[in-house]
Amino acid sequence: MKRGSQPPDNRAATRKALGRRPAGGRGVGAAQHYQAIIESSDDAILSKDLDGVILSWNNGAERLFGFSAEEAVGVPITIIIPRDRLDEEPAILEKIHRGERIHHFESVRQRKDGSLIDISLTISPIRNSRGTIVGASKIARDITELKKARERQHLLLREMSHRVKNLFALSGSIVSLSAHSATSVHGLEESARERLSALARAHSLTFLHGIDGAAAPQPTTLQSLLRTIVAPFDEPDEPRIVLSGTDAGVSAAAATSLALLLHEFATNAAKYGALSSASGTVKVVIAEESDAIAVYWTERGGPRVTPPEGDEGFGGVLSRIAVANQLGGEIARDWKPEGLAIRLSVPRSRLGA
Repeated sequence: MKRGSQPPDNRAATRKALGRRPAGGRGVGAAQHYQAIIESSDDAILSKDLDGVILSWNNGAERLFGFSAEEAVGVPITIIIPRDRLDEEPAILEKIHRGERIHHFESVRQRKDGSLIDISLTISPIRNSRGTIVGASKIARDITELKKARERQHLLLREMSHRVKNLFALSGSIVSLSAHSATSVHGLEESARERLSALARAHSLTFLHGIDGAAAPQPTTLQSLLRTIVAPFDEPDEPRIVLSGTDAGVSAAAATSLALLLHEFATNAAKYGALSSASGTVKVVIAEESDAIAVYWTERGGPRVTPPEGDEGFGGVLSRIAVANQLGGEIARDWKPEGLAIRLSVPRSRLGA
């Protein structure tokens, strides 16, 4: 479409592509009814010809992709397809030529401002009055939140499997920690029981939202979350985990991912790091850094630790999904000779959102 030219009317362009004319009587009422349904839909509904040129573009498409109907109608559908996805369009058109429908095809499309959006596409052939395929209709639905929910569910299931595997190792670590300060069998029993109970409380924090859809809990604070997580691994009389610094509110949405991360830090310290040694210590400092909150986890006095090798383990998956995708933050690990040092940074907007 040339600059300054009048864009074609959506409905007229569609009728032309279909080889139809406006019907009289009840046909006009039915057409208006269907047009109203399409325009009021929250989904993006559009049509294109067999060359991939957009013929119609509803209000949902304007909201989803940012292009007005005047900007979109008459131009190639590739205006909303990212460069690395352009090969999808010929494959889609080939299926349409064969009369095939495409159900819930998940892909990525591009808005007018250049941002990307995850969508689910349903595509159907359009036939004229003679049964000839003359185009395709598309329904596009935003699935950004659905994909985030899938990632979170996958993360929790991985965490569940990971913790089952670690159960006996953790129990052994807690018994060893309790034995350091116990002066009798009864004292050992009480100390181990208290630690296991604290571990159960910490574990429950990682399932705040509930797989069964239970109501979300009240927000907490970062220091409260940290103290609950590390309590099972500390010595009540002679603390080995020192927490200091500022505090910040944590929303229920962010608490799950944070609890998973902090529990992983403490678990690894008890199994391999500073807390696996009788003299090891952990220093945790919470600091304000511009528009973010940073947690510095520093281990000292434990055995020498080295970076893991081979395939990405659960810790790597956890960091990638929980930190980058769920919290929008950053994490860095430094395997120093004197002990592991971790820096976790989370934007304030995501921590308390």
